[in-house]
Formats: sequence, structure tokens, C-alpha cells
Amino acid sequence: MTDPAPALPLRLHHNAYVCADQERTRHFYEDILGLPLVATWIEEAEFPEFPGRRLSYSHTFYGIGDGGALAFFAFADADAAAAYTAKKQPLFVHIALAVSEATQDGIKQRLAAADLPVRERDHGYCKSIYVQDPDGLIVEFTSDPPDAGDIAARQRASAHETLRRWQAGDRRVNNTIRPHW
Repeated sequence: MTDPAPALPLRLHHNAYVCADQERTRHFYEDILGLPLVATWIEEAEFPEFPGRRLSYSHTFYGIGDGGALAFFAFADADAAAAYTAKKQPLFVHIALAVSEATQDGIKQRLAAADLPVRERDHGYCKSIYVQDPDGLIVEFTSDPPDAGDIAARQRASAHETLRRWQAGDRRVNNTIRPHW
């Protein structure tokens, strides 16, 4: 008898980051991007980096449609804030959230109204906009094309073989639906 496939996680509960200023973060995520503030916890704990010290911190959550959230910590202690501060990340370290084309357009308009730069990219399998939050975190909003289900099915069927090919040194591009840029 074979073991059944393990159950997949249900959804992303939250992805956590550190911010320098909770109000600045709230303004960006709630007022500009449209993600509602759904929880704010004020807590106190001891952390391994600061033995013997109880540190006060706030932990905020901004809701996304599946019930998950983006979460942010801020520390009252200056030493902890400096130790845990968010580092600016390169383009390839980011979070991507799926949105409808209409939601993506609305976010893009609000970012423009706030005079925040937006990077746009058509990947073929989705269209993306990218923006940096006040602490340097890159947030991507992707909208799927009408044939996203067909694209996903083709990728599921070939994903293992394509990965094996890559690992063996075959670097032939397989994204034939991406517009040239």
C-alpha cells in the first residue's frame, strides 16, 4: 500500500517583515494599496539576541482575499529596531499577490496618485506591477491572462522534465509566450 500524498498547506497565513514606522506602513498598505489593517497586537517577549531583556513590539496584519495577511513587526527598543530592521532586497526577493486586472489597474492608479514609481512586466503567463514599500520590500501584483488554466496545466505536465533539463545544463528558454523586451 502506498502512502497518500501529504495534504498541502491550506493557504498562506501571513508573511512577516519588520518595518521602521507602523503608521507609514499602514498608510502605504491600507490607504494606497487597499489592503485593510485587520489586526494590531502589542506584545512583549525576550529574544535570543537580547537575553534578559523584555522587548515591546507591535505586530500588524493587512488582509488579503484568501484570509492570509502581510504582517509587520516594529520594536520600541532602539537596539532591537536596529538589529531587526528590514534590509532593502533585490528584485528577485519579493512577495507576489494575485489580483484581477481591474484591481491591478486600481492599485496602479493609486500608486501614480501617490507619486510612487511602478515597474510593469508582461511575463506571458501573467502581467505584473512592482512597487517598493517604505522599507524597501518589493511587492508584486499579478493578473492572469484568460488562458491561465491552460498555461498552468502545460507547466504542471512539463515542470519536472524542465527542471531536470535545467539541472543538466540545458538553458534553452521555454517561455515562448512572453513578449520580447
